[in-house]
Amino acid sequence: MKALNNYNFSGKKAIIRVDFNVPLNDAFEIGDDTRIRGAIPTILKVLNDGGSAILMSHLGRPKEGPEERFSLKHLIPDLEEKLNRPVQFAPDCIGPEAAAYASQLKPGEVLLLENLRFYKEETKGDETFAGKLAALADVYVNDAFGTAHRAHASTTLIARFFPDEKMFGLLMENEIKNIDKVLRDARKPFTAILGGAKVSTKITIIENLLNKVDNLIIGGGMTYTFIRALGGTIGNSLVEEEYLDMAKTILETAKKLNVNIVLPTDSLNGDRFDNEANRQITPASDIPGGWMGLDIGENTIRRFSDLIENSATILWNGPMGVFEMENFRNGTLEIAKAIARATRKGAFSLVGGGDSVAAVNQFNLAGEVSYVSTGGGALLEYIEGKVLPGIAAIRGY
Repeated sequence: MKALNNYNFSGKKAIIRVDFNVPLNDAFEIGDDTRIRGAIPTILKVLNDGGSAILMSHLGRPKEGPEERFSLKHLIPDLEEKLNRPVQFAPDCIGPEAAAYASQLKPGEVLLLENLRFYKEETKGDETFAGKLAALADVYVNDAFGTAHRAHASTTLIARFFPDEKMFGLLMENEIKNIDKVLRDARKPFTAILGGAKVSTKITIIENLLNKVDNLIIGGGMTYTFIRALGGTIGNSLVEEEYLDMAKTILETAKKLNVNIVLPTDSLNGDRFDNEANRQITPASDIPGGWMGLDIGENTIRRFSDLIENSATILWNGPMGVFEMENFRNGTLEIAKAIARATRKGAFSLVGGGDSVAAVNQFNLAGEVSYVSTGGGALLEYIEGKVLPGIAAIRGY
Protein backbone atom coordinates (compact mmCIF):
# COMPACT_ATOMS: atom_id res chain seq x y z
CA MET A 1 0.00 0.00 0.00
CA LYS A 2 1.42 3.37 -1.04
CA ALA A 3 1.79 6.27 1.42
CA LEU A 4 0.87 9.73 0.16
CA ASN A 5 3.93 11.46 1.61
CA ASN A 6 6.28 9.03 -0.14
CA TYR A 7 4.56 9.37 -3.51
CA ASN A 8 5.64 11.86 -6.19
CA PHE A 9 2.64 13.33 -8.00
CA SER A 10 4.75 15.23 -10.55
CA GLY A 11 2.91 15.23 -13.90
CA LYS A 12 0.10 13.07 -12.47
CA LYS A 13 -3.61 13.80 -12.28
CA ALA A 14 -4.93 12.69 -8.90
CA ILE A 15 -8.65 12.18 -8.38
CA ILE A 16 -9.21 12.82 -4.67
CA ARG A 17 -12.37 11.73 -2.84
CA VAL A 18 -12.82 14.48 -0.29
CA ASP A 19 -15.66 14.93 2.20
CA PHE A 20 -17.05 18.39 1.49
CA ASN A 21 -20.44 17.53 2.97
CA VAL A 22 -20.60 20.75 4.99
CA PRO A 23 -23.60 22.63 6.38
CA LEU A 24 -24.78 25.56 4.20
CA ASN A 25 -27.25 28.24 5.25
CA ASP A 26 -29.91 29.80 2.98
CA ALA A 27 -27.32 32.20 1.58
CA PHE A 28 -25.07 29.19 0.74
CA GLU A 29 -22.54 30.21 3.40
CA ILE A 30 -20.59 27.44 5.11
CA GLY A 31 -21.58 26.85 8.74
CA ASP A 32 -18.63 24.63 9.72
CA ASP A 33 -15.59 24.26 7.46
CA THR A 34 -13.82 21.54 9.52
CA ARG A 35 -14.06 18.96 6.73
CA ILE A 36 -12.76 21.31 4.04
CA ARG A 37 -9.84 22.39 6.25
CA GLY A 38 -9.07 18.72 6.87
CA ALA A 39 -8.61 18.00 3.15
CA ILE A 40 -6.30 20.94 2.34
CA PRO A 41 -2.93 19.30 3.27
CA THR A 42 -3.57 16.35 0.92
CA ILE A 43 -4.57 18.63 -1.97
CA LEU A 44 -1.51 20.85 -1.42
CA LYS A 45 0.84 17.85 -1.35
CA VAL A 46 -0.39 16.83 -4.83
CA LEU A 47 -0.12 20.41 -6.19
CA ASN A 48 3.28 21.14 -4.61
CA ASP A 49 4.69 17.99 -6.21
CA GLY A 50 3.67 19.34 -9.61
CA GLY A 51 0.54 17.25 -9.99
CA SER A 52 -3.03 18.37 -10.59
CA ALA A 53 -5.99 17.66 -8.31
CA ILE A 54 -9.48 16.59 -9.36
CA LEU A 55 -11.75 16.84 -6.33
CA MET A 56 -14.97 14.86 -5.97
CA SER A 57 -17.47 14.86 -3.11
CA HIS A 58 -21.12 14.61 -2.20
CA LEU A 59 -23.13 17.33 -0.49
CA GLY A 60 -26.41 16.67 1.29
CA ARG A 61 -28.97 14.14 0.11
CA PRO A 62 -30.37 15.26 -3.24
CA LYS A 63 -33.48 13.24 -4.12
CA GLU A 64 -33.82 13.36 -7.91
CA GLY A 65 -30.79 14.57 -9.86
CA PRO A 66 -29.30 18.08 -9.65
CA GLU A 67 -30.56 20.58 -7.06
CA GLU A 68 -29.17 24.11 -6.81
CA ARG A 69 -28.91 24.02 -3.01
CA PHE A 70 -26.69 20.92 -3.16
CA SER A 71 -24.32 22.21 -5.84
CA LEU A 72 -20.65 22.11 -4.89
CA LYS A 73 -20.08 25.38 -6.78
CA HIS A 74 -21.12 27.17 -3.57
CA LEU A 75 -17.88 25.98 -1.94
CA ILE A 76 -15.55 27.48 -4.56
CA PRO A 77 -14.86 30.89 -2.89
CA ASP A 78 -13.94 29.20 0.40
CA LEU A 79 -11.80 26.58 -1.35
CA GLU A 80 -9.96 29.18 -3.46
CA GLU A 81 -9.16 31.15 -0.33
CA LYS A 82 -7.83 28.10 1.51
CA LEU A 83 -5.77 26.84 -1.45
CA ASN A 84 -4.68 30.34 -2.47
CA ARG A 85 -5.35 29.64 -6.15
CA PRO A 86 -8.28 29.50 -8.61
CA VAL A 87 -10.48 26.40 -8.62
CA GLN A 88 -12.06 25.27 -11.88
CA PHE A 89 -15.55 23.80 -11.72
CA ALA A 90 -17.05 21.08 -13.91
CA PRO A 91 -20.86 21.36 -13.89
CA ASP A 92 -21.03 17.54 -14.01
CA CYS A 93 -18.93 14.79 -12.42
CA ILE A 94 -18.90 12.47 -15.46
CA GLY A 95 -19.61 12.90 -19.18
CA PRO A 96 -17.94 14.94 -21.94
CA GLU A 97 -17.75 18.23 -20.02
CA ALA A 98 -16.03 16.69 -17.00
CA ALA A 99 -13.68 14.76 -19.32
CA ALA A 100 -12.80 17.95 -21.24
CA TYR A 101 -12.01 19.88 -18.03
CA ALA A 102 -9.90 17.00 -16.69
CA SER A 103 -7.93 16.49 -19.91
CA GLN A 104 -6.97 20.18 -20.05
CA LEU A 105 -5.87 20.34 -16.41
CA LYS A 106 -2.26 21.49 -16.01
CA PRO A 107 0.18 20.77 -13.15
CA GLY A 108 -0.68 22.87 -10.09
CA GLU A 109 -4.32 23.29 -11.15
CA VAL A 110 -7.45 22.22 -9.27
CA LEU A 111 -10.74 20.98 -10.68
CA LEU A 112 -13.85 20.49 -8.55
CA LEU A 113 -16.46 18.10 -9.96
CA GLU A 114 -20.18 18.60 -9.35
CA ASN A 115 -21.96 16.66 -6.59
CA LEU A 116 -21.54 12.89 -7.03
CA ARG A 117 -24.95 12.20 -5.53
CA PHE A 118 -26.72 13.91 -8.40
CA TYR A 119 -26.34 10.37 -9.79
CA LYS A 120 -28.08 7.44 -8.06
CA GLU A 121 -25.20 5.26 -9.29
CA GLU A 122 -22.91 6.82 -6.66
CA THR A 123 -24.77 5.45 -3.63
CA LYS A 124 -25.71 2.22 -5.43
CA GLY A 125 -22.01 1.47 -5.87
CA ASP A 126 -22.25 1.24 -9.66
CA GLU A 127 -19.02 0.00 -11.23
CA THR A 128 -19.62 1.64 -14.63
CA PHE A 129 -20.10 5.02 -12.93
CA ALA A 130 -16.91 4.42 -10.89
CA GLY A 131 -15.07 3.62 -14.14
CA LYS A 132 -16.13 6.94 -15.68
CA LEU A 133 -14.74 8.81 -12.66
CA ALA A 134 -11.53 6.74 -12.75
CA ALA A 135 -10.98 7.58 -16.44
CA LEU A 136 -10.36 11.22 -15.49
CA ALA A 137 -7.11 10.57 -13.59
CA ASP A 138 -3.88 8.60 -13.17
CA VAL A 139 -4.02 8.00 -9.42
CA TYR A 140 -6.77 7.67 -6.79
CA VAL A 141 -6.60 9.18 -3.29
CA ASN A 142 -9.32 8.55 -0.70
CA ASP A 143 -9.31 11.31 1.91
CA ALA A 144 -12.99 11.06 2.93
CA PHE A 145 -13.08 9.27 6.28
CA GLY A 146 -16.64 10.50 6.84
CA THR A 147 -17.88 8.21 4.04
CA ALA A 148 -15.47 5.29 4.57
CA HIS A 149 -18.29 3.13 5.96
CA ARG A 150 -20.24 3.33 2.69
CA ALA A 151 -19.49 1.03 -0.28
CA HIS A 152 -20.20 3.81 -2.77
CA ALA A 153 -18.78 4.19 -6.28
CA SER A 154 -16.36 7.00 -5.36
CA THR A 155 -15.21 5.56 -2.02
CA THR A 156 -14.82 1.88 -2.78
CA LEU A 157 -15.49 0.66 -6.32
CA ILE A 158 -13.26 3.23 -8.00
CA ALA A 159 -10.23 1.74 -6.23
CA ARG A 160 -10.51 -1.36 -8.47
CA PHE A 161 -9.49 0.78 -11.45
CA PHE A 162 -6.22 1.77 -9.73
CA PRO A 163 -4.74 -1.56 -8.57
CA ASP A 164 -1.27 -0.04 -7.98
CA GLU A 165 -2.00 3.70 -7.89
CA LYS A 166 -4.28 4.14 -4.89
CA MET A 167 -3.68 5.46 -1.39
CA PHE A 168 -5.17 7.20 1.63
CA GLY A 169 -4.98 10.98 1.91
CA LEU A 170 -3.34 12.57 4.94
CA LEU A 171 -6.65 13.16 6.73
CA MET A 172 -7.67 9.52 6.30
CA GLU A 173 -4.22 8.31 7.44
CA ASN A 174 -4.49 10.58 10.47
CA GLU A 175 -7.99 9.39 11.35
CA ILE A 176 -6.99 5.72 11.25
CA LYS A 177 -3.77 6.34 13.22
CA ASN A 178 -5.53 8.32 15.96
CA ILE A 179 -8.52 6.01 16.31
CA ASP A 180 -6.18 2.99 16.43
CA LYS A 181 -4.25 4.77 19.20
CA VAL A 182 -7.46 4.70 21.25
CA LEU A 183 -8.83 1.30 20.25
CA ARG A 184 -5.61 -0.74 19.98
CA ASP A 185 -2.85 1.00 21.92
CA ALA A 186 -4.70 2.83 24.69
CA ARG A 187 -2.72 3.81 27.76
CA LYS A 188 -4.52 3.00 31.01
CA PRO A 189 -6.71 4.11 32.65
CA PHE A 190 -8.90 4.32 29.54
CA THR A 191 -12.20 6.18 29.93
CA ALA A 192 -14.92 6.28 27.28
CA ILE A 193 -17.69 8.88 27.57
CA LEU A 194 -20.87 8.05 25.68
CA GLY A 195 -23.81 10.41 25.45
CA GLY A 196 -26.62 11.12 23.07
CA ALA A 197 -30.26 10.22 23.05
CA LYS A 198 -30.56 6.49 22.51
CA VAL A 199 -29.03 3.31 23.87
CA SER A 200 -30.18 1.45 20.76
CA THR A 201 -27.72 3.30 18.50
CA LYS A 202 -24.77 2.63 20.84
CA ILE A 203 -25.20 -1.03 21.87
CA THR A 204 -22.54 -2.51 19.57
CA ILE A 205 -20.16 0.29 20.49
CA ILE A 206 -20.69 -0.36 24.22
CA GLU A 207 -20.19 -4.11 23.73
CA ASN A 208 -16.92 -3.55 21.85
CA LEU A 209 -15.66 -0.95 24.34
CA LEU A 210 -16.37 -3.10 27.42
CA ASN A 211 -13.41 -5.28 26.40
CA LYS A 212 -11.10 -2.28 26.23
CA VAL A 213 -12.01 0.42 28.76
CA ASP A 214 -11.55 0.80 32.52
CA ASN A 215 -14.37 3.34 32.88
CA LEU A 216 -17.49 3.91 30.83
CA ILE A 217 -19.26 7.19 31.58
CA ILE A 218 -22.85 7.39 30.34
CA GLY A 219 -24.72 10.67 29.90
CA GLY A 220 -27.38 12.23 27.70
CA GLY A 221 -30.85 10.83 27.03
CA MET A 222 -29.60 7.23 27.06
CA THR A 223 -28.91 7.62 30.81
CA TYR A 224 -32.58 7.22 31.67
CA THR A 225 -32.99 3.82 30.04
CA PHE A 226 -30.19 2.55 32.32
CA ILE A 227 -31.63 4.25 35.41
CA ARG A 228 -35.09 2.86 34.69
CA ALA A 229 -33.56 -0.61 34.19
CA LEU A 230 -32.09 -0.27 37.72
CA GLY A 231 -35.55 0.53 39.13
CA GLY A 232 -35.28 4.33 39.22
CA THR A 233 -38.09 6.81 38.63
CA ILE A 234 -37.45 9.01 35.59
CA GLY A 235 -40.63 11.10 35.14
CA ASN A 236 -41.14 12.04 31.49
CA SER A 237 -37.49 11.49 30.54
CA LEU A 238 -36.57 9.73 27.33
CA VAL A 239 -36.65 5.94 27.70
CA GLU A 240 -36.42 3.01 25.31
CA GLU A 241 -38.68 0.46 27.01
CA GLU A 242 -37.64 -2.34 24.63
CA TYR A 243 -33.98 -1.90 25.66
CA LEU A 244 -34.38 -2.17 29.43
CA ASP A 245 -33.24 -5.81 29.46
CA MET A 246 -30.31 -4.97 27.21
CA ALA A 247 -29.30 -2.17 29.60
CA LYS A 248 -29.35 -4.67 32.50
CA THR A 249 -27.23 -7.13 30.49
CA ILE A 250 -24.68 -4.40 29.72
CA LEU A 251 -24.42 -3.51 33.43
CA GLU A 252 -23.98 -7.19 34.39
CA THR A 253 -21.34 -7.76 31.69
CA ALA A 254 -19.42 -4.68 32.85
CA LYS A 255 -19.39 -6.04 36.41
CA LYS A 256 -17.97 -9.38 35.21
CA LEU A 257 -15.29 -7.60 33.16
CA ASN A 258 -14.47 -5.29 36.07
CA VAL A 259 -15.40 -2.22 34.04
CA ASN A 260 -16.61 0.75 36.03
CA ILE A 261 -19.87 2.01 34.45
CA VAL A 262 -20.63 5.48 35.79
CA LEU A 263 -24.15 6.90 35.57
CA PRO A 264 -25.33 10.38 36.57
CA THR A 265 -26.41 10.75 40.22
CA ASP A 266 -28.24 14.06 39.78
CA SER A 267 -30.19 15.46 36.87
CA LEU A 268 -31.15 18.94 35.68
CA ASN A 269 -34.78 18.60 34.66
CA GLY A 270 -37.21 20.70 32.63
CA ASP A 271 -41.01 20.59 32.71
CA ARG A 272 -40.98 20.59 28.91
CA PHE A 273 -38.48 20.17 26.06
CA ASP A 274 -37.75 23.88 25.71
CA ASN A 275 -34.91 26.23 26.64
CA GLU A 276 -37.39 28.37 28.59
CA ALA A 277 -38.77 25.42 30.56
CA ASN A 278 -38.95 25.61 34.36
CA ARG A 279 -35.90 23.88 35.84
CA GLN A 280 -35.12 21.82 38.92
CA ILE A 281 -32.35 19.47 40.07
CA THR A 282 -33.24 16.08 41.55
CA PRO A 283 -31.50 12.76 42.02
CA ALA A 284 -31.26 11.18 38.54
CA SER A 285 -33.18 8.14 39.83
CA ASP A 286 -36.00 10.18 41.37
CA ILE A 287 -37.42 12.53 38.74
CA PRO A 288 -41.05 13.52 39.46
CA GLY A 289 -43.87 13.03 36.95
CA GLY A 290 -44.19 15.87 34.44
CA TRP A 291 -40.44 16.56 34.48
CA MET A 292 -37.74 15.26 32.12
CA GLY A 293 -33.96 15.01 32.53
CA LEU A 294 -32.29 17.37 30.04
CA ASP A 295 -28.75 17.68 31.45
CA ILE A 296 -26.48 16.28 34.16
CA GLY A 297 -26.35 18.02 37.57
CA GLU A 298 -23.42 19.59 39.45
CA ASN A 299 -22.54 16.50 41.54
CA THR A 300 -22.40 14.38 38.38
CA ILE A 301 -20.22 16.97 36.64
CA ARG A 302 -17.74 16.80 39.56
CA ARG A 303 -17.67 12.97 39.59
CA PHE A 304 -17.32 12.67 35.82
CA SER A 305 -14.64 15.40 35.70
CA ASP A 306 -12.58 13.71 38.44
CA LEU A 307 -12.60 10.43 36.59
CA ILE A 308 -11.73 12.09 33.26
CA GLU A 309 -8.85 14.07 34.73
CA ASN A 310 -7.31 10.89 36.14
CA SER A 311 -7.42 9.07 32.80
CA ALA A 312 -4.58 8.49 30.33
CA THR A 313 -6.81 7.80 27.29
CA ILE A 314 -10.21 9.39 26.67
CA LEU A 315 -12.79 8.75 23.96
CA TRP A 316 -15.81 11.05 23.83
CA ASN A 317 -18.88 10.46 21.69
CA GLY A 318 -22.17 12.18 22.42
CA PRO A 319 -23.31 15.16 24.55
CA MET A 320 -24.33 15.00 28.21
CA GLY A 321 -27.60 16.88 27.68
CA VAL A 322 -29.52 19.02 25.22
CA PHE A 323 -26.49 21.25 24.61
CA GLU A 324 -28.19 23.09 21.74
CA MET A 325 -30.32 24.79 24.41
CA GLU A 326 -28.30 27.27 26.46
CA ASN A 327 -29.97 26.36 29.76
CA PHE A 328 -29.15 22.66 29.31
CA ARG A 329 -25.65 22.80 27.87
CA ASN A 330 -23.57 23.19 31.03
CA GLY A 331 -22.95 19.45 31.51
CA THR A 332 -21.59 19.06 27.98
CA LEU A 333 -19.46 22.22 28.34
CA GLU A 334 -17.97 21.11 31.69
CA ILE A 335 -17.15 17.62 30.39
CA ALA A 336 -15.45 19.18 27.34
CA LYS A 337 -13.41 21.39 29.72
CA ALA A 338 -12.44 18.37 31.85
CA ILE A 339 -11.23 16.54 28.73
CA ALA A 340 -9.17 19.63 27.78
CA ARG A 341 -7.63 19.73 31.30
CA ALA A 342 -6.79 16.01 31.15
CA THR A 343 -5.19 16.51 27.72
CA ARG A 344 -3.02 19.33 29.09
CA LYS A 345 -1.85 16.89 31.78
CA GLY A 346 -0.74 14.41 29.10
CA ALA A 347 -3.82 12.27 28.36
CA PHE A 348 -4.62 11.32 24.77
CA SER A 349 -8.17 12.44 23.93
CA LEU A 350 -10.23 11.66 20.85
CA VAL A 351 -13.56 13.39 20.21
CA GLY A 352 -15.85 12.06 17.49
CA GLY A 353 -19.44 12.00 16.33
CA GLY A 354 -21.39 14.98 15.01
CA ASP A 355 -22.74 16.41 18.27
CA SER A 356 -19.51 16.07 20.26
CA VAL A 357 -17.52 17.70 17.46
CA ALA A 358 -20.12 20.48 17.21
CA ALA A 359 -19.84 20.97 20.99
CA VAL A 360 -16.02 21.28 21.11
CA ASN A 361 -16.16 23.66 18.15
CA GLN A 362 -18.94 25.72 19.75
CA PHE A 363 -16.96 25.96 23.01
CA ASN A 364 -13.69 26.74 21.13
CA LEU A 365 -12.02 23.68 22.66
CA ALA A 366 -11.18 21.73 19.47
CA GLY A 367 -7.56 22.86 19.73
CA GLU A 368 -7.33 21.63 23.32
CA VAL A 369 -8.05 17.95 22.70
CA SER A 370 -5.65 15.54 21.01
CA TYR A 371 -7.77 14.70 17.98
CA VAL A 372 -11.19 15.62 16.59
CA SER A 373 -12.51 13.01 14.16
CA THR A 374 -14.31 14.14 11.00
CA GLY A 375 -16.23 10.88 10.72
CA GLY A 376 -19.62 10.45 12.40
CA GLY A 377 -21.06 7.12 11.23
CA ALA A 378 -17.66 5.94 9.98
CA LEU A 379 -16.05 6.51 13.38
CA LEU A 380 -18.88 4.71 15.19
CA GLU A 381 -18.69 1.69 12.87
CA TYR A 382 -14.90 1.59 13.26
CA ILE A 383 -15.33 1.63 17.06
CA GLU A 384 -17.88 -1.17 16.69
CA GLY A 385 -15.12 -3.24 15.12
CA LYS A 386 -16.54 -3.32 11.58
CA VAL A 387 -14.37 -3.40 8.48
CA LEU A 388 -15.03 -0.15 6.60
CA PRO A 389 -15.33 -0.64 2.80
CA GLY A 390 -13.48 2.60 2.01
CA ILE A 391 -10.50 1.46 4.08
CA ALA A 392 -10.58 -2.15 2.82
CA ALA A 393 -10.60 -0.94 -0.83
CA ILE A 394 -7.24 0.80 -0.33
CA ARG A 395 -5.66 -1.79 1.92
CA GLY A 396 -6.70 -4.52 -0.49
CA TYR A 397 -8.66 -6.85 1.77
